[in-house]
Amino acid sequence: MLKLKYLFDNRDLAEMLLQNWDYEDTGLFKHYRVSSNAIYPFKRDGTTHFLRFAPQEEKLKPNLLAELEFIAYLRGKGYGVLEAVPSKAGGKLVEVETPWGAYVASVFKRVPGVQLDRTDFPDDVMVCYGKALGKLHRLSSEYMPGEVKRWSYADVLDWIQDVLTAFPGETAALEETELLRGYFASLPKSQADFGLIHYDFEYDNVFYDEQTQTCHVIDFDDAMYHWYVMDIDQALESLREEVPPEDFEQKTQCFLDGYRTEYEVSGDAENIVAACKRFAKLYGYTRVLRAAGEKWENEPEWLTGLRGRLAEGLEEDSALFGEVL
Repeated sequence: MLKLKYLFDNRDLAEMLLQNWDYEDTGLFKHYRVSSNAIYPFKRDGTTHFLRFAPQEEKLKPNLLAELEFIAYLRGKGYGVLEAVPSKAGGKLVEVETPWGAYVASVFKRVPGVQLDRTDFPDDVMVCYGKALGKLHRLSSEYMPGEVKRWSYADVLDWIQDVLTAFPGETAALEETELLRGYFASLPKSQADFGLIHYDFEYDNVFYDEQTQTCHVIDFDDAMYHWYVMDIDQALESLREEVPPEDFEQKTQCFLDGYRTEYEVSGDAENIVAACKRFAKLYGYTRVLRAAGEKWENEPEWLTGLRGRLAEGLEEDSALFGEVL
């Protein structure tokens, strides 16, 4: 999540960054979304594209380059994934000095299909959803990064510890960081169960194309090296929020059946699910803590409302901090 000061609509900035790509002037930026990045849709060659950008200080350049490299690898293997569009200068990652500071930007083509929550989650779509994750993990297990490498869960824990130094009262979060660091360090890592994961393989980042009966995946911005079960658990937790409780077991089975057509679930997966959940809570907690750290007088109503919702989330995420795994 970006710091709250970056969540405002800034179309002048978006247009300035978009000058680095070809685009159509008509219907420019009818809507936008800002969370971990700012996303502004536009038209090019009659099709929808998305401008994605963020302040340079909010991103690690090696992570961005590694993300683009991994996406290119997946596309080369025939995996349904978004496509990065080169700028006029030929680069897929553009760094720009603007009146609002230094920014990094990329452009991606819209993938075919609809987000999973627009499908009512029928069984065949759930099988396809699981199959897409299984294939991703299989390809990841065969992947050898080039000059740049995406960060790992251990790097994330280092980042969390660094962020928490600015919040002296967060002793429980620091304790949780050290607890998870020790727990994960004690686990074996094999090519079969540990590799580059999506980390945000939730229903809103997966599109189902009814015509081809395949899934297409977007938003690898949170990718990291972790145990594959992390992706499985995150996907199923997002599904739990959308399907009726009485249907969840059936949908889970369909998802896992699809997954196993492409890759096998690690035999130790169930043993580390609790730690993966705790990692997600701690990482989310720290990101929100950092994002909301600055406050201003006379904030707009939507921002004060957002702060309230974030505060509730912080309380929920920290409930298990420090408990023995």
